[in-house]
Amino acid sequence: MRAGKRSRGAAVLAAAAVVVVSGCSTKAPESGGGGGGGGGGGEGEVTTDVGIEGTTIRLGVLTDLTGVFAALGTDITNGNTLFWQDNQVCDTYDVELDVQDTTYVPQTGVQLYSGMEPNILAMQQTIGSPINTALAPEYENDQIVNFPSAWARTLTEIPHTGVLGATYDVELANGYQYLFDQGLLQDGATVGHIYFEGEYGENGLAGSEAVAEARDLTVIPAQIKSTDQDMSAQITQFAAEGVDAIVLTVAPTQTASAAAVAQAQNLDVPILGSNPVFAPGLLQGPSAQWLKDHLYVSSPITAWDAQPELLQQYQAAYPNTTPSLGAIFGYAMGDVMKQTLDAACESGDLTREGVTAAFGELQDIDTGGLIVPIEGFETGVSPSTQSFILRPADVPGGAEVVQDAFEGELATELAG
Repeated sequence: MRAGKRSRGAAVLAAAAVVVVSGCSTKAPESGGGGGGGGGGGEGEVTTDVGIEGTTIRLGVLTDLTGVFAALGTDITNGNTLFWQDNQVCDTYDVELDVQDTTYVPQTGVQLYSGMEPNILAMQQTIGSPINTALAPEYENDQIVNFPSAWARTLTEIPHTGVLGATYDVELANGYQYLFDQGLLQDGATVGHIYFEGEYGENGLAGSEAVAEARDLTVIPAQIKSTDQDMSAQITQFAAEGVDAIVLTVAPTQTASAAAVAQAQNLDVPILGSNPVFAPGLLQGPSAQWLKDHLYVSSPITAWDAQPELLQQYQAAYPNTTPSLGAIFGYAMGDVMKQTLDAACESGDLTREGVTAAFGELQDIDTGGLIVPIEGFETGVSPSTQSFILRPADVPGGAEVVQDAFEGELATELAG
């Protein structure tokens, strides 16, 4: 349940921290569990094992606070924290977050997980497709529920990992559909697609390729590393090829560069982005107006203008930060984790095995419009076929919804 609004501290800044968040009830369980395992079987008893001490559940967070997605990782983690400040599991258990900074380096993520794993019940957040992929064997072996801050199709293959939205290929297909519907793109057009190497970028490119086959597009692919910051060569090539649109599966740094170069070359074409391409800080740069005129973001997350009550809570808790869509997503992640843990608790089994069983039974997940509806978690299948379309604007969070969650023509076919 959601309690009254609270004013809490500033944004997550430490590279490693334990965030203690208390819920809205002090009710104790009728029979205690414990970190070392608890007995169950009697009426009102809940069996526990790893990650629970008394009435406190500890969840892991592997995020990016200082790397390429630092702004996003901080905001998502703030959203996680805000949710658990005002919510409990089964009106009984408070939640404590063990927050660790991977700097978006897979090896670092694996090492940090090894240290936290013996003391956590589940993973509230793991940011980045490469890090989730690197940890896939551990997550499967440890029978641990994990919600990634990433939407690559490969992540749906990891047992007990819940991608919260459409996978990148479906997401971009919905974005293309919006451009077609608005008359911004035509069959037979030429599209330049800049994408990160690895699961994130390659899954986004798969979306472009599927649309290209269906709508007779020519796609010019341009793979880059996440550390590449200057998009001059790629945009110059696209301009020479006469592209009708630019597609991005990158981070905000690359979006800023692509916009600046396109603006300088008078390349007046729409830019379609996967949801991680945008951050409100882009509107503080010299290409702010150009982005407002040209950028379209296909997203599993709504914008702040659709969530005024949550925006008020967030601004009260983090008054010195600029709210981004990541905070909405972080709050929604907490909601879905609570639904999972509540179901396990109601079944009398808050062990990892009980939590994974509850996770497997989740269907038709509703977060009150924070993110797109989630149909369920099936191996190899996009959990949703819907996306919002957002555009940069001078509003809290820097973006507004121009198309409510919808399913494009190719979404069902691509979903799996």
